[in-house]
Amino acid sequence: MSLIRQLAALAVAALVANPAFAQDAEWDKVVEAAKKEGTVTVYNSQLGAPNFVAVTESFEKKYGIKVGSLDVRASELTERLRSEQAAGRYLADIQMHSANSIETGKTQGILVEPLGKIPNVANIRDDMKKEVTADHVPGFLQAYGILVNTGLVKPEDEPKSWKDLADPRWKGKILSDDMRPLGSGGTMFVVFNKTYGQAFNEKLAENKPVFSRDLRNDARRVARGEYPVYIPQMFAFANDLKGLPIKVIVPEEGVPYVSIHFAIMKNAPHPNAAKLFINHFLDMEQQVTYAKAWMLPVAKGVEDQLDPESKRFASAKLLGTREMNEYGPLMELAKKIYP
Repeated sequence: MSLIRQLAALAVAALVANPAFAQDAEWDKVVEAAKKEGTVTVYNSQLGAPNFVAVTESFEKKYGIKVGSLDVRASELTERLRSEQAAGRYLADIQMHSANSIETGKTQGILVEPLGKIPNVANIRDDMKKEVTADHVPGFLQAYGILVNTGLVKPEDEPKSWKDLADPRWKGKILSDDMRPLGSGGTMFVVFNKTYGQAFNEKLAENKPVFSRDLRNDARRVARGEYPVYIPQMFAFANDLKGLPIKVIVPEEGVPYVSIHFAIMKNAPHPNAAKLFINHFLDMEQQVTYAKAWMLPVAKGVEDQLDPESKRFASAKLLGTREMNEYGPLMELAKKIYP
């Protein structure tokens, strides 16, 4: 046998004996191809969040690949993708969107590609693996608790559970995201209905929560003392209120959440860079960056690297989320209970 054949046989034997080596070699090809592509475009609704900027900058520094970002509201993101694909314009490499939005988009003709092998997907925590599909994976969770004004609510009176909010003492004192349309309030309504039953929502409605749709300003209204309580408070949106008289309560039974996923778009101009970006986002360092911004990480082991306050949120028990088939029927129910 010639030397070349001997070397080839040894290489094949090595791959058979060590499948991980073969996988590493395949991933190395993805990384090299990504660097040649030189850029990746992420359609997202992070609205300039510093944690997202930090992740994109770390990606650019590590790989020398430029990140382009279309940063718009979630509803605008869906429409932009739909109109571009309908026109045969394939500009986006990645959509960073809620799992339900990605699935809904697929029914509207917003096509995505199978992800293939992305190494860091293996590090996703066990309770989130059910959300991993062939064409999209979770990157982080937006979770919700109860916001109270510490000057208006004594520690002994703080609601410890969502069910405490149905107590008549809170009548007329709860500011809430509107529970009738799509949004955080609607997600909360659905999770309440599934967890506690319709009777709980009806009892909560007797306390006449005041509806609003301005998530960031509503938290500041509580901080100013206009209302003692706001629900549902996205953990991350309270991160920049440190120093104000507010506290975010993580209810003992768990929290509603929305999972934000990554999908690679059909005919993505830079498919390898897209895979590499998703893998980078699932790195421990990037997951810690998001957890410190009070977004819930999806990777294992992140809590061990956090300060106590960030860890309090990252370790929150998950109460539930809203599924696609719950949109219509339960939104109609919400309109009846909260006319």
